[in-house]
Amino acid sequence: MKLSIEWHYVSAKKQQTVFKSEPLPAAHVYTLVEDMQKTGRVKQVILTDEQDSTWTLKELKKYLTEMETEPHDVAVYFDGGFNREEQRAGLGAVIYFQQNAKNYRLRVNQQADYLVSNNEAEYAALYFALELFDELGVHHQEVAIFGDSLVVIKELNGEWAVTDNALSKWADRIEHKLGQLGIKPIYTHIERAKNDEADQLANQALAGTTIHAQREIRKK
Repeated sequence: MKLSIEWHYVSAKKQQTVFKSEPLPAAHVYTLVEDMQKTGRVKQVILTDEQDSTWTLKELKKYLTEMETEPHDVAVYFDGGFNREEQRAGLGAVIYFQQNAKNYRLRVNQQADYLVSNNEAEYAALYFALELFDELGVHHQEVAIFGDSLVVIKELNGEWAVTDNALSKWADRIEHKLGQLGIKPIYTHIERAKNDEADQLANQALAGTTIHAQREIRKK
């Protein structure tokens, strides 16, 4: 979550002015406001999130404390593979997140026999990844989403129109799921080589190997 700071400043000679920041990460905002208050020059501080809701410093502190015990700094990699001859798809998702001051990686895949194209498999893979948020408890935060499907990323970013009816339905399902969870997605297109984990999971699903594994990632 990001917030803007509106700082009503009072000088030693009682002159007043207002400063307003750009949207900043919540933890950064909390530190800045604490420092501002130490100056003794604060008449009022107004914190506003990206939905135009206002926050008190006490509410922000509580939010940050709760976020430490919940998954945050979430990054999703997704990929879908499609076997035209067998009319089967493989869905792969890798989710990186932090929780309780530790870093984790969740790797999950699934086979699907209800899809008809590779593009649909890519959309289904992303939706599959978002469904894992219910399991992890990810909600009401900004999430980085990475995929090597130019079609999915461009269409969900609003850069390309969704003209295919089947893909349009998947896009609607994804938008609805994100809304339910209170997730603000940040979509980024990446090269296939940088999406190798999700790609491997999708291929393993096509081959009949099911994976659902989570582990802590220890920094060297």
